[in-house]
Amino acid sequence: MSKDRLQKILARAGHGSRRGCERLIAAGRVRVNQKTATLGMKADPEKDEITVDGEPLPKPEPLKYIALHKPRGVLSTVKTKDTRPTVRDLVNVPGRLYPVGRLDVDSEGLILMTNDGKLTNRLTHPRYEHKKEYRVQVKGSPSPTQVKAWRRGVTLENGQRTLPAQVSLESQQEGEAWLRVTLREGRKRQIRRMGRATGLPVQRIIRTRIASLRLGNLSPRKWRHLSPKEVKELKE
Repeated sequence: MSKDRLQKILARAGHGSRRGCERLIAAGRVRVNQKTATLGMKADPEKDEITVDGEPLPKPEPLKYIALHKPRGVLSTVKTKDTRPTVRDLVNVPGRLYPVGRLDVDSEGLILMTNDGKLTNRLTHPRYEHKKEYRVQVKGSPSPTQVKAWRRGVTLENGQRTLPAQVSLESQQEGEAWLRVTLREGRKRQIRRMGRATGLPVQRIIRTRIASLRLGNLSPRKWRHLSPKEVKELKE
């Protein structure tokens, strides 16, 4: 591992936000190789001895990357006072692990679990506009006008306008249809809100892709480790 800013290393190790870790450094509570650390200092957590209040910083865990098929009724979080199961409950792997982004409790499909903070930021920061693909079941028969609205961008109930989406009709039968939807943003419950705004009530959402990572034939509640090739493609 290359050298990184000390506040980032401390934050990754669980000592609070980066700003909080900067305060620890400024207060003289952090030492690197027996010397009091200063703001702006860099270190390599695998090679340097870093202590906070005299307690050594644990060596960083190996990076883990896991694809999970989240079923309906499971929360996309790690810690909660809610009694419902979380995605962390489904992945029997020791150490720190958290979901990249969210799927609301009623939605299903692909969740990426990792302890790689740098990749998490890259996949969730709005400026990168990474694509996420969904299969969406709606009530009714989507008209060309309704589909065009999703493609052009929908004005939500709070006045915000969504980015244009890629939308195609996958199948249709009496009273319902399946759409294939690709978004470049991730507003809270966005697809359901787009459906309400355009008269297409959403009945089911299954996420099938995050950037280059695909759900494939992974069954609900099952998970797998990503291949080195998949990790490389996500980082690129």
